[in-house]
Amino acid sequence: MSRGLHLDGYLLAFDTRAQSLQDRTRAGYLLRAAALAELAHRGAAAEDGTGRVQVVCADPTGDRVLDALLTELRGRPRTWKAWIRRSRDDTLEAVEERLTVLGIMTMPDRDPYGPAAPHRTVAMDDPREALDLQVRVAELVRGTAPASEAPFADAVLAALAAHGHLRLVLSRHDRRAHAGRITALTDRLARPAPGLARAVTGLNLTMVAGQGGMGGS
Repeated sequence: MSRGLHLDGYLLAFDTRAQSLQDRTRAGYLLRAAALAELAHRGAAAEDGTGRVQVVCADPTGDRVLDALLTELRGRPRTWKAWIRRSRDDTLEAVEERLTVLGIMTMPDRDPYGPAAPHRTVAMDDPREALDLQVRVAELVRGTAPASEAPFADAVLAALAAHGHLRLVLSRHDRRAHAGRITALTDRLARPAPGLARAVTGLNLTMVAGQGGMGGS
């Protein structure tokens, strides 16, 4: 059973050799999009006629990351893209805390008076779990089986890896060679949330704009 797109999204972006996220800023965008996709898939969040996100079911999910996001969504109505850009660092750290509670990884306490580190060292008990997920998602993009038959979670993770330019999983060549298949996998997200699928498609441009022109190749 999936832990949730936001938690699997972290493993997807995790560099097992460096024992850290390759790019924490990029991961923040990916995890916000993944958490929103999880809520949409569960039927807890949807978009209204103007393309803004609304909470459909505010019942607790049992996941602190998702519950915190639901609380945010009950505030001022915003588009999916706007929600992806907000509170990314908070969501990233909440995901790390959740994975620590689940025993998937451990990390040293952050020095509240020290400088923010671009790479945070993390000990993952079984790095193969992250590696297996990265390989599975890459093979899904390179594969030939109908995209409609792929598990929803894997299809969304593939879309996030592709449109988020996650080089640990997919190279530039992969993205170009399998562009049609990436579109088909992204369309799986368009069923519950068409506006979110469009926001994911433009995810790298959103990252570039948010980082003042920095972007992954």
